[in-house]
Parts: sequence; C-alpha cells; structure tokens
Amino acid sequence: MTAQRRRLGELIERLTKVTVSDQPEDEGAHPPDSAVVAELATLRERVAGLVGSLVASSDGLLIAHDLPVSIEPAGMAALTASGLALSHRITNTAHGGAFHEVVIRGVDGYVVIYSAGITASLTVLAAPDVNVGRLHLESRPVARRIAERLAFTAVAPGARADHRNGKEKA
Repeated sequence: MTAQRRRLGELIERLTKVTVSDQPEDEGAHPPDSAVVAELATLRERVAGLVGSLVASSDGLLIAHDLPVSIEPAGMAALTASGLALSHRITNTAHGGAFHEVVIRGVDGYVVIYSAGITASLTVLAAPDVNVGRLHLESRPVARRIAERLAFTAVAPGARADHRNGKEKA
C-alpha cells in the first residue's frame, strides 16, 4: 500500500508541478509595485519558515513575488487564481459569504491563499514546521495593506479613492 501511495504521489506531483521557465520575462510587462514587493520581503523576514510569497490578480496575472528560484512565478500565479476561484465558489455555496483565506497543508509544507481585496490574492508558501498562528497574524494585515495599495493604484495616478462613499479625491 505504501509503494502505491508513493507512486500516486509522484504521478500527481509530475502532473501538477510548477517548474522554472527558461523563457525571458515579457518585455511589455509592467514592473512590480515596489511597495507590494517591500511588503513581501518584510513578511519573509517576520515569519520563520516562510519559503516565499506572491501576489496575483484574480485572473491569474502575476503582480509581485518573493519566491525561490525553483518555482516559476507566472505559473504559480495561475494556479493561485484557480484555487482562489474555487475557494470563492465553495465559500459562497456553503455559507453565502465572502472568501477570506484557504489553508492547504501538504507533506512538505503549507500554501495559504489570502484574499487581497476583490481583485487579487496573497499566497504564502511555508515550511511544514511553521507556526501557523504567527503566519496568519503576520499575513492577514499584509493582505489588507496590499488590497489597499492595489485599490489606490487602480485609481487614476495622483488621485486616491474615498472608500466610504466611492468617490475619488485629488
């Protein structure tokens, strides 16, 4: 039974593995938001056992990342968007409410996807021995700040959104 389980695990890993791409990044791609990149770097410093993180749009486009070289950022962003869409659907079907986060615990660690507003997500990858409470304590506010930052940058440059009444202010 153990050999069968191991072979099944290896097959699943081969079919779903996100690999490093040898292709150069898109020349037309926009550079990542430096404030978002700084949030990801600070998160890694504050949580022991954090392996990497990324911010992706709800349609799977990479916004920013702090991932190890063994993980291709654009592929991981696409996978995150799929997980996010499924999590939204499950939450809405089960409880009729909004999605906040999903925790995936694997043999080799955790993948946690946090909602970062309505158009993005923060995904963190952590070692199996991470303090999950600390991970949530540090990651949830980062997801909120990223959501605010992305909402701010979505408004016309030089303007900010007044979220209480939906109007823009110069």
